[in-house]
This record gives sequence, C-alpha cells and structure tokens, in this order.
Amino acid sequence: MKTLIKNVHLLSMDKQFSEIKKGYVLIEDHLIAKIGSVSELDSVTISADKVIDGRNGILIPGMVNTHTHAGMIPFRSLGDDVPDRLRRFLFPLEQFMTKELVKASSDYAIAEMLLSGVTSFCDMYYFEDEVAKSCKEMGIRALVGETIIDMPTCDSPQPSGGYDYCEMFLKKWQNDPLVTPIIAPHAPNTNTPEVLKKIVVLSEKYNAPITMHVSEMTYEITEFQEKYNQTPIEFLQSLGYFEREFILAHCILVNDHDLKIIEESKGKARVAHCIGANTKSAKGIAPVKKMIEKNIIVGLGTDGPSSGNTLDLFSQMRLFANSHKTYHQDRALFPAREIVRLATIGGAETLGLAKQVGSIEIGKKADLTLIETESVNMFPIFDPYSAIVYSANASNVESVWVNGEQLVRDKKMVYHKLDKIRESLYREMREFVIEAKKR
Repeated sequence: MKTLIKNVHLLSMDKQFSEIKKGYVLIEDHLIAKIGSVSELDSVTISADKVIDGRNGILIPGMVNTHTHAGMIPFRSLGDDVPDRLRRFLFPLEQFMTKELVKASSDYAIAEMLLSGVTSFCDMYYFEDEVAKSCKEMGIRALVGETIIDMPTCDSPQPSGGYDYCEMFLKKWQNDPLVTPIIAPHAPNTNTPEVLKKIVVLSEKYNAPITMHVSEMTYEITEFQEKYNQTPIEFLQSLGYFEREFILAHCILVNDHDLKIIEESKGKARVAHCIGANTKSAKGIAPVKKMIEKNIIVGLGTDGPSSGNTLDLFSQMRLFANSHKTYHQDRALFPAREIVRLATIGGAETLGLAKQVGSIEIGKKADLTLIETESVNMFPIFDPYSAIVYSANASNVESVWVNGEQLVRDKKMVYHKLDKIRESLYREMREFVIEAKKR
C-alpha cells in the first residue's frame, strides 16, 4: 500500500531542520519511502494507491508525549486547587480503579492524544496490561510500564506487588511492534531500597527501560538528605540506575551535581519535562536551559490528565515558551523551532525511539501529523514553527498517521467514535464518581 501526501509545508525535524515549502511524502506500508518537492511528483503520483491533498497544511513528525498516566482520565478537574492533592484525592481514590475503568480511560486518553497529533507516549499506571491492549486496539505507539510502589494498590494488594505484575507484563509484551514494555517504579521515596535494587536487576534481565518520577517533591529531597545525605539522583546512581536506559520524569529540584550525573550517563538517562503539571502544582521550573547546554536529552510530557489536565503537546509547547522565557527574563531563549524539536525528535530521543520515529526521513516509520492552516487562528504564517508553538492548538490537527496507518482524518478518528468511547468511560466511572463526591 502506497499513500502520497502532497501540497504540504514539510518540517522534517532532522538534524538540519530541513523543510520543503511545497512538498510531499510517500508512505509505503509502514515506512517513509520518498520525500520531495511537488515539482517531482509525476512518476510518484502514478504509483500511489491513495493520494491526499494537504491543502498547504504543515506536516510534522508525530508528536511524542514522554510522560503520562492514561488511566487517570477520571481524576481530571478533581480537586485541582487543593493542597496535598496526591494524598487527599489521588492515592485514596485509586483504590476504586478497576481494570475495566483503566481500559476505558486509556481508550479515551489515547483518542485525545491521537486527535491532538501525538503518535507515541510513555505511560505509568496500574493494570498496564489494559493500557497495552488499548494501544494495540487504537493503533498508537507507546512505552508502557506498571507502577511499582510500596503500598497496596488497586491491582496489587501487597506492598510492591506491582513488581510481580511487572515481570509478567514484560514477558507478555516483548517484541511487540507498537508496545514496548518498561518498568515504572513510582518514585525513589515511595519504594524501599531493596525493591529499587531488584528493579535494576529486572531491567538487566529483560533489557527493559525504566521510568520514574524523580526530584519532583520538596519532601522527597528533604527525606533523602536526612536519611542518606544524598539527593534522590545521587542515591539512584549508587544503585546502578544510570547504567540502564532511564527516563526521569520532572527533575525540577536538581542541582549541578545531579545534572552532571545525568550528563555522564552519555544519553542513557533522559528527562521527561512536564511544564504544565509542574507549574500548575507550583513546584517550580526545571533547569531545562542548563540541561540542554549540557547535552542532556529532554522531551516534553503532559503528565497525567489529573496533574496537567490535558494530553496535548500544543499546550505544553506554549507553556514551555512562556514559562522559561519569563523565568530567565529572556524573550529570545528557546526559539520556536527548538520547542517543536522537544515535542518531536526530542521526545523520540527521550523514549529511545529516535531510530524509528521523531523526524520525517526516508526509512523511518510513517508516524506523521498534519496541521491545517485554514482555521481563523492560523493566518498569516510568517514562520511555521512559530505558528505551531504560539498560534496552533489541538483543534488544528487535520490528520494523523501511525506506522503508516491513517488514524485521524478530517479531525475525526478513522476507526473509533469518540462519543462511544466517552459513553463507555462514563459507565465505568459510576462508582468512582460516587466516592469522589464524598471527599
């Protein structure tokens, strides 16, 4: 099957930031087969099974959400302005999550991501086997990890029971073309040192990446200083985490020595930066400027729909620009194309997927997002990168392809109906809603 997408302003997001103002992409099965200018189209058009007119839209690589919790849609808008929301609402109400609710929530979350141009994501939650099933059914690419935490949970009645679930999960989903099973300890301070050591061994056994919330909370920093006279990152280094593929979510409260540890991992440790969730919770601004100066790999994440309320990266790009420019009082900091890079190839690098996706290059997987330019907010366009960061929003996503398959067309999902997904989720949420209203 060959699909031709033509008449697009193509932003490749390759190392040279190559772009073609009136370009085309030819998809052959799962891969990008050809790229070029429409002036070269004659022979290509004849060989295409399907031709799509991009109508001068902007074609970019599919965006990559480096950290989220797809199962947490039921928590969205719940107690948003309440102090200690994690322990007052999230941990107690998570006891009412079921595998059916996680599945319905994941279907909805993936629909939200696809409709906003996200084609890959990294997930951490419970009943992750259900999340993986959603990814397969919806056709999205993902790294999926079962939460390991030192407390009873909705799917593991014994503390750290997620470890056993995780090993089962790793065996089941190895070598899947879309789903990469990973290990997801919740945080350094919510697991025992013994379990954290076992996780490194498990990662080595299955060659599985690890993702974890790290240096996010002030009490986390205080606890490690008092117990070990170390930062959480120094502690994790002593356990061997920086010798593994390691995706660190947040890294807000890091010092220069922490950054040196990440830097010296030589790309094994990467940072998922969740500016929306971080600023909403008033935790601070992570030192991304320093990270990038030290060649630390950084990608953008939304965090969960509870923490950041949205799963699209347009909102994160704009928040990133506004927050970091204001924090550093430097309007010129992080030009728009660098921010688009964080949402595409930077995210792919963070998740270890850059050889497959993240840029529009021949031989890579055809994960693509087409942004229309006909809506009222998209005129005029002097700089397509600036238009994406400062003008566009999720509603401007016209079409989306994952692995060569068109999953969004004319701003609607091709194979699934959003209203049906919402109905299923609402049906599964009934008991959860009753409990939430008691708090």
